[in-house]
Amino acid sequence: MKQELVDVETQIAALNLLDVQGIDWERVQRTAYLIHQHFRYDYPGPVRELQQRLLIVPPDVYGDQKCIMHRLDVSAHVAETTGEVDKFGNTVVMLSIPLIERSIDFEAWIVVERFADHGPHFLPGDVLTGSSYREPSVLTLPDEALRRVAAMLLEGEQEQERRQPAALAGRINDWVHNALSYEHGATGIHTTAAQALALGRGVCQDYAHLMLALCRLCGLPARYVSGHLLGEGGTHAWVEILVPAPELPSEALALALDPTHGCETDLHYITVAVGRDYYDVAPTSGTFQAPYQGELTASKRVGPISLEYAGSD
Repeated sequence: MKQELVDVETQIAALNLLDVQGIDWERVQRTAYLIHQHFRYDYPGPVRELQQRLLIVPPDVYGDQKCIMHRLDVSAHVAETTGEVDKFGNTVVMLSIPLIERSIDFEAWIVVERFADHGPHFLPGDVLTGSSYREPSVLTLPDEALRRVAAMLLEGEQEQERRQPAALAGRINDWVHNALSYEHGATGIHTTAAQALALGRGVCQDYAHLMLALCRLCGLPARYVSGHLLGEGGTHAWVEILVPAPELPSEALALALDPTHGCETDLHYITVAVGRDYYDVAPTSGTFQAPYQGELTASKRVGPISLEYAGSD
């Protein structure tokens, strides 16, 4: 049985991706995606007692998304591997590696399914009242400029729209999309929402942090989403607004918006993790014993490997 599983995983790793441009997305009912990621750390010399944290495996079930299988290969001897679910519901893999001579590689193959007709993404209602997604986080701390923008966005809402969180969220999404210019290298992983707004430039992480800061200032609980977008080279980030579910007082709805592209998400998006900001969902992190730093290089390929159209057999 174990050999059969290895053979199946090997076959999956060798699958070719379908041409995204050739898919009639309006008719897609179900699609399966392959996520293949490679992370490599290079060090100037030996490294001891590496405690590596990987947040690259999607949850087993997330709305209309389901994780079918995942496999992780590590080039060095692993003393211990543990899996856990963090307080945000993310799947975390922890690796203990006693010695690395000069480099280490992590290679992952993941298959997920998404369904177009599964309806809204429901969550327990307590996410609406908890402080995690309402209060500022380290990377979304507001300054006076952000507070002025939030006040302006609230003033621009009609009274009827104020009672509809989705309408306000859409307005914030549009504003953030137009407030920044996309530019690699202008910001880093420690850039805050306030700094990105002052620069007027950034990448998807900065768009998400800016939107989170404004949503929370406007009274909308919201969370950072890390995942993949078909056609994007690196990990992508967007935002989920958490709103009361109509006629279901004990539940909430997650409305996913992408301020980088100024749109709602669709089947082109694959969710990996959620949190207050990037610090909660960094794909790789860890500690080790050595008097020097390592250098990380990463690559990935993501795309559909099978699909079903509406009305097909």
